[in-house]
Amino acid sequence: MAAALLSACQTTRERLLAEGYPAPFANGFEDGCSSGRNAAQALGEFRKNVPIYLADRQYATGWDDGFRQCQASVASDFQRRIGTDSKADRDWRHARDQDMGRALGRTSHD
Repeated sequence: MAAALLSACQTTRERLLAEGYPAPFANGFEDGCSSGRNAAQALGEFRKNVPIYLADRQYATGWDDGFRQCQASVASDFQRRIGTDSKADRDWRHARDQDMGRALGRTSHD
């Protein structure tokens, strides 16, 4: 139980290092993830050490992986929150379509 609590307090970088990933990859992943979360929102800033990104393939791979994963995660969370295709939305569209059908049906018979 203590190990679970301790791991919950670890940063992503610390967790990756504990799992055996090289430090440059973990650093890149952390920067990329931060940038990915910001990219999925309206405003935000990117964290990328461009000279290291260009020179260190592990950092670049970590950054790319972190960016993609965290951007997708935030976008997915946002879609779930707004419930783009929730039951309430489907019910509303169905009722609207039925009302429109009834309204059009009345005008064509008048």
